[in-house]
Amino acid sequence: MTGTVSGTRVPTGVGIRSIGVCLPEREVTNAQLVERFDTSDAWMRERLGITGRRTAGPDEFTSDLALGAFEDACKRAAVDPASVDLLICCTFTPDHMSPAVATLVLRKAQVHGVPGFDVNAGGCAGGLFALDVGHKYVESGQYGRVAVVVADTVSRLNDPDDRTQHAIFGDGAACYLLERCTGSPGIGRTLLGTDPERYFTAYIERVAGEGRLNRFSGTNVTRMDGRGVKDFALSVLPGFVDEVVGAAGVTLDELRLIVTHQANPTLVREVVRRLGQPADKAVIVADRYGNTSGSSVVIALAEAERTGRLTPGDKVLLLGFGAGMSYGGTVVHWCGGENFPQREW
Repeated sequence: MTGTVSGTRVPTGVGIRSIGVCLPEREVTNAQLVERFDTSDAWMRERLGITGRRTAGPDEFTSDLALGAFEDACKRAAVDPASVDLLICCTFTPDHMSPAVATLVLRKAQVHGVPGFDVNAGGCAGGLFALDVGHKYVESGQYGRVAVVVADTVSRLNDPDDRTQHAIFGDGAACYLLERCTGSPGIGRTLLGTDPERYFTAYIERVAGEGRLNRFSGTNVTRMDGRGVKDFALSVLPGFVDEVVGAAGVTLDELRLIVTHQANPTLVREVVRRLGQPADKAVIVADRYGNTSGSSVVIALAEAERTGRLTPGDKVLLLGFGAGMSYGGTVVHWCGGENFPQREW
């Protein structure tokens, strides 16, 4: 899409004005896991590339992390949370089955008169599926400023006896703040995919309690075929990435960074290698935070921007994949403050 400024046609689009992040303070180190499980620090470092992960405290819920990320995004953009026109929350670990976590975030933020709803994109692919939802609402012109929060307390679903899950998963939240941008295409076309034949590669099983017949009651436990996830990532994603960059009209070599879902650092590095790209294009945060599900790609994107690895005008590939198996990708032209026009009230 293009607009006209002083007779000159300039690109316009939907851009990411800011990203907020909220991580629990509580860290679970490799040493702590060694005390609980038959594992070793060397195994976690060498096989997974993880040295620590953050997990929510007993009184810390998905809505609390979501609120922190939302408020951080607004603060970084220097806007009032009440100025948001729509709030979308992507999660599969809601505080309650109903109403939406987005409603609780608005309540805790004391924001009124703003609609909010949840989407469940099946976990780790949520950072791309939810971005596409928010993008389309801004692109349609129906809403001018949309907050897209991706948040989960996924560690609470760990199988108590599965050392690998405890080593991999952490909790966290991140928030895209989306607005119209000028002078840049902003977020490109997002491609999405789902392979239902791999449904049971990674899923959450509800284990009914004793005497419970209601399928909505019981304990939720993660079930994951780690080898299956790896095989999917290495066999499907390279071809899919070719489709994404082709749809964006760019080449892999033009990309400043490749920001993928943080399944684990070892797999992230291997995906980038299989794409034929230099290792320094990868952004790694799971070594310190663990796999935070859908928010992981957003947290990694935020770190790239905050550490100066991503500057206005750069092109960055965002790639999410996870349970389902579902996957999504887009190329984002990174915007700066000058790309967002003054909002009229």
